[in-house]
Amino acid sequence: MPLTTDLPPPPPPLPVPVVDAHTHLDACGAADPAGVRATLDRAAAVGVSAVVTVADDMASARWVVQAAGWDRRVFAAVALHPTRTAAMTDADRTELERLAAAPRVVAVGETGLDYYWDYSPHKAQQEAYRWHIDLAKRLGKPLMIHDRDAHRDVLAILEQETAPSTVIFHCFSGDAAMARACVDAGYVLSFSGTVTFRNARALREAAMLVPDGQLLVETDAPFLTPHPHRGKTNEPANLPYTVRDLAVLRGQDEAELAASSSATAERVFGFGATDTADRS
Repeated sequence: MPLTTDLPPPPPPLPVPVVDAHTHLDACGAADPAGVRATLDRAAAVGVSAVVTVADDMASARWVVQAAGWDRRVFAAVALHPTRTAAMTDADRTELERLAAAPRVVAVGETGLDYYWDYSPHKAQQEAYRWHIDLAKRLGKPLMIHDRDAHRDVLAILEQETAPSTVIFHCFSGDAAMARACVDAGYVLSFSGTVTFRNARALREAAMLVPDGQLLVETDAPFLTPHPHRGKTNEPANLPYTVRDLAVLRGQDEAELAASSSATAERVFGFGATDTADRS
């Protein structure tokens, strides 16, 4: 469980609310309703109005659906992470389909391909990825993609299977050429703290090419803490660091970028201010 004492100092609040399009509240240590509320209260204090908490394995898939019912600011995404697909069973598929159909599950994800870690054979990953693409289309929900060192196959399989109407590249990691291909295809690109890393030149060039309306921001917490606090524990409250750095990179006002990315999140995930209002 991440220690709150290892968290960066809270950033100054953003002038307008922003949505964290991809986080892992369970991995951040928010194990129960009180923990979720505390994490979201810290985020709200700096302008993060809502989060999408994303499943990693089967236990996490069950948890995120439950957590989305604990706090109105929390939504969920359900899938089996590509590194977990080696032992994916028919029973897993049946349960994932049931969980992904829950009302506050706003995406099928994160699914895709990960050729960096040697945890699941490529064939198993590709079969699971194709199945998740089909599930997203059957449920009419966005597909949230994990793509690590697998750009060519991720895009090729999307084309072969016919992509769902909404595709989100979580923690986009491609270069300018891939960004152009994704933008031209109508995909949405979500940028995490990695875009603030000063040695991520190709990624930063890509981020400048993505138009408003196809850009989201995320933390992927507890991972990928943004500059200048790289190496510390991440959580949704750190999102303003990424928003501000990305705004400078793109030549935008931070309020403009926050408002635009939040509008995109509300459109692609299908929620609005009334859905996130605290009713406790």
